[in-house]
Amino acid sequence: MADAADLRRMALALPGTSEAAHFDRAAFKVDRIYVTLAADGLTANIKFTPDEQDFKCQLAPEVFAPVDNAWGTQGWTVLTLATASQDDLRMALGMAHVHAQGTKKRKRA
Repeated sequence: MADAADLRRMALALPGTSEAAHFDRAAFKVDRIYVTLAADGLTANIKFTPDEQDFKCQLAPEVFAPVDNAWGTQGWTVLTLATASQDDLRMALGMAHVHAQGTKKRKRA
C-alpha cells in the first residue's frame, strides 16, 4: 500500500523534479507536470500516454482509472494510493517522468 508521503518521496527523487502548488493540488514536474497529488492525499492524477493508460486501467482497475473529463482522453489517470503497491507507484511515476522530461528536448529538435 502506498500513501502521499511515498508519492512525494519517490517523485522528488526523480532527476529534475520540483514540487509546486497547482490549484488545490501539489504538482510534480520536470519540463511539464507529470503527476498531481490531491489535497486529501488519497489519489494522484498521473500523465500516461492514452495507450499506457488503457493498459494500466485494464491491468489494475482497482488502482488506475481514467480521469473523468477531457483530460482523461489525453492520458491523465487517477491513481488510488490505498490500493497501489509501492511498485505500482514507482513504475507509474517513472513512466510519467520520462514523458515529461523529454518535452523540451523534442521541441528543440
